[in-house]
Amino acid sequence: MRVWALCVLLLASASVPMLTTAQQPDLLQEHWYHTYTTLTVDVNAWADDYPDIVDLTSAGQTELGKNLWVVRISDWSNETKPDGTDKEIVYIDGGHHGNEHLGTELAFLTAEFYIEGWAAGEQEAIDVLTNTELHILIMLNADGNDLDTRWNINQVDLNRNYDHHWNEQDETQPGSGPFSEAETAANANYMNTVVPNADLYVTMHTGVWIMLHPWGYIPDQPIDWELFHFIRDDVHANISEIPIQNANQGLYPNSGTSRDYGYGIMGYPTFTFETDDEQWLLGTAESLSDRLGEELEVMRYLIDNVWSWRARLEVQSITLSDGELTLDINNLGRATTANATLQYFDSAGEMIWNSTNFSVNATNSTFVSFDASSFSMTNGGTWELRYQVRIVESARWISEPIEEKMVNFLEDDDSNFLIGYGLFNPVTIIAGFVAVAAVVQSEQEDDN
Repeated sequence: MRVWALCVLLLASASVPMLTTAQQPDLLQEHWYHTYTTLTVDVNAWADDYPDIVDLTSAGQTELGKNLWVVRISDWSNETKPDGTDKEIVYIDGGHHGNEHLGTELAFLTAEFYIEGWAAGEQEAIDVLTNTELHILIMLNADGNDLDTRWNINQVDLNRNYDHHWNEQDETQPGSGPFSEAETAANANYMNTVVPNADLYVTMHTGVWIMLHPWGYIPDQPIDWELFHFIRDDVHANISEIPIQNANQGLYPNSGTSRDYGYGIMGYPTFTFETDDEQWLLGTAESLSDRLGEELEVMRYLIDNVWSWRARLEVQSITLSDGELTLDINNLGRATTANATLQYFDSAGEMIWNSTNFSVNATNSTFVSFDASSFSMTNGGTWELRYQVRIVESARWISEPIEEKMVNFLEDDDSNFLIGYGLFNPVTIIAGFVAVAAVVQSEQEDDN
């Protein structure tokens, strides 16, 4: 049961005393919702106190000129992971609706957890910030937040103002057109220019205790349902009983939302995280850390496991025999890819062979065979995998080279065996008239 405190004096939000330092578990920080002023003080204190991991920027301004602060959190001493690969990127925003304060506070607590955890030497936070960038826009509708209203200053519902099936559900107050409002235009611009390759997007709201995934504008399950359903089942089995459903059926039909824009246009795996709506006062007797502890645990799960929220293909072997190429490949990720190809390039970087498209289901292994009658190897040639990290059309494409050190050219010794192949795999029997067999042996590496 949620217990709320009645304040002797209900102060105007702009008059809440400013904090001199961030993250302290005192009366204001843990029992009073942020105003734009107190948030500005807190995020600037983070940037001042923890410059090694906190980079503060603004995604733009509200209609009234308030900065849309984005707290960027990572171990900035290295641009990449220790193995040289790109860090995963998580994008979070809170406060689309100004009176949904708990959603804003959940975004703040998420940032606070990793900042304070890193400062305290906690391994979970260190591991995340070593391998991940967190971009957290805590309060999108700062004007509405300080007026304690759902809408922005123009009386527009910002979460109906995105350019994805805009106003198809007869939405209330969606604006004069897609991105008519400064706040949504800035948010979308940040997605497209700073975090276009994000591996997770969570937008935080308050209303009904539920997590919503696409779609909202139609009742259909998203094409990447396998990923969303795995997350649902894993959360329910190990963390929380919070309902996790597609938005159209789990809440109500809605269009022009940031969640559907993030998935349908940007290709992110996306969730709307709705805390419950028992927040009718501007303060709480229960500390926010306790109030939102379960929700924060779910967020930690989503962030800690972000490496898995895409397809991750790993070649086990490539065998060329009598004009047929056979590929043994694993998918280590939780998302399926539907249109992968294996490509071969000559020493000048020109692609001289490209397989037909193939699919690899999430966390699955498969053998795929291709017609390679027109294929010929060249000196200095290289192999690459090209695929989309999720099935949705907007998902990003990636090309991953198969390193030269993993390639072995093994000649047939006319005894129906591949010389040396048994060092890595069970013996492969091929027809004795095959002159040359090429095997690409990939070492098992755990990127996580």
